[in-house]
Amino acid sequence: MASSYFSTYYSLTLLLLLVVTLTSMCSTEVEARRLSETTLPELPKPELPSLPKVELPKPELPSLPKVELPKPELPQLPKMELPPLPHVPTLPKPELPTFTKPELPQVPELPHLPVVPELPKPMLPTLPKDMHIPTIPFPHSNTP
Repeated sequence: MASSYFSTYYSLTLLLLLVVTLTSMCSTEVEARRLSETTLPELPKPELPSLPKVELPKPELPSLPKVELPKPELPQLPKMELPPLPHVPTLPKPELPTFTKPELPQVPELPHLPVVPELPKPMLPTLPKDMHIPTIPFPHSNTP
């Protein structure tokens, strides 16, 4: 008994909530449409007072005297003498052995295959011109 009371209560509450939501959505849409269709009166543009143009003198930068700086010189480094390269003996090239050319075995001859006779190409049969071919009637539609 108690569970049917609660389910009925929740069902009615959900239904009420749904009705209120849909009503508020519709009223919001109607109000938005009404506001978008009404024209606003044109407001006059305010005129701003014109201010006098003030011209400021361009600032001049003072000229700096040119100062010549001495060029830095790199210190001279003493040159080191390289030691002589050690003598590397050259090794003689080894001789490659010579191989004889291998002989390939002879391939046995294949047996002759039988000759297949040439068959004529198939031709499509021709129908007599006075033959009646039945057609299937299609319903006509009146749409353009």
